[in-house]
Amino acid sequence: MTREAGAGRVRRPPAERRAEILRIAMETFAERGYQSASLAEIASRVGLTQAGVLHYFSSKAGLLTGVLDLRDSTDISELGHERPRGLAFLRHLVDTVRRNAGREGIVRLYTVLAAESVTAGHPAQEWFRGRYAGLLDLVVEALDDAAAQGEIPADVDAATTARVIVATMDGLQLQWLLAPGSVDMAEATEVAIVRLIGRDLPPSSDR
Repeated sequence: MTREAGAGRVRRPPAERRAEILRIAMETFAERGYQSASLAEIASRVGLTQAGVLHYFSSKAGLLTGVLDLRDSTDISELGHERPRGLAFLRHLVDTVRRNAGREGIVRLYTVLAAESVTAGHPAQEWFRGRYAGLLDLVVEALDDAAAQGEIPADVDAATTARVIVATMDGLQLQWLLAPGSVDMAEATEVAIVRLIGRDLPPSSDR
């Protein structure tokens, strides 16, 4: 069987090897943050040289982009072909929070990198700016749809309410990571949204 030079490992198809590098990088960035995690450490955990990792990703920043794109694709796939509208989208947010309680690694990665991204020159800063802007737009659109359909009062301040919802979700993730048994993220998120809009959310399709 052909083995990778110097690694003593069975050669794997490029797609499989790339996926393994992304998985290990995701775990390492979540544990140590982008700044503290080194390419050498990631390569060692994968069982490759740094040059071997750079064969698949052009740089450490490129590897980070791959990790973030992978995380993003998970959220996009959960939306399905038809994005829910109005209150159904807010229910989708709560359901996503509930699913996140079963994938601590992704939650930790997002929380650690989001906090780091506010530092000057961080390679994920623009990604997070775009991520927040896009998420806020989606929540504002859902609130506007809900108001137009008569699901919530027409005088709800969609822009401010959207920011409070997103901030609540992020804050709850941090509390959950520090003390997992202390908070039910999904329940708390739903309570906050209901209090903000003055209406119950539709039943969850996950139950």
